[in-house]
Amino acid sequence: MLIPPAHFEPTALTTLAYISGAIFILAGVCIAFNKTGRSVSLLLGFLLLLVFCFGFIPYELTSNPNYLQFGEWENAEKELALAAGAFVIAGRFSGENKNFLAKLIPLGAILFSLTMLCFGIDHFLDPKGVAGYMPTWIPYPIFGAYFCGTALVGSAIAIILKTKPSLFASLLGTMVFTWFIILHIPKVIAAQSAAEMRGELTSAFLALAYSGIAFVIARSTKKQ
Repeated sequence: MLIPPAHFEPTALTTLAYISGAIFILAGVCIAFNKTGRSVSLLLGFLLLLVFCFGFIPYELTSNPNYLQFGEWENAEKELALAAGAFVIAGRFSGENKNFLAKLIPLGAILFSLTMLCFGIDHFLDPKGVAGYMPTWIPYPIFGAYFCGTALVGSAIAIILKTKPSLFASLLGTMVFTWFIILHIPKVIAAQSAAEMRGELTSAFLALAYSGIAFVIARSTKKQ
């Protein structure tokens, strides 16, 4: 998910997966225990942003014949959302904004909101696919797909335009965290194979990350 497949052989991709996993674990520990958390967050965000700019964009434009289809950019959007989240988290640590990386901090909330906007548009482009992913006990799944898409688009626009950003970021974080509880956790539990469980775990942790980023944005924009 983090590296465009056309750029590397499968063996190299496996190696990069282990390396990126180690980087995420190290970054998570440093951030959680505030051990150079600001610097680590900035470096992580910059690394992910580089992959997005010089990995995913060239791959989509030159190697993917379906690059004009919005859904083909899903993994690129996930990459950008995580990069933006790292910048958002870096902004919560004290420090001066004199170096180049620190100047990217204000872009964090904007880039994250743009990815949420794209995810929201995806809900409108493929409502049946989104509805099929919802729990069976939720009534009117198509309506739910459109409702969630509207909520994603609306909250993203509100954050970008700084229209009650704290409120809408809080609502966004709450909505995504609700998905994590009622949608992703049951799918992890119901997974029928190890491969399926890994995929569902990835989706669950991404949802948890998006929720956390939204709550950090809400905290950072509380006075706006």
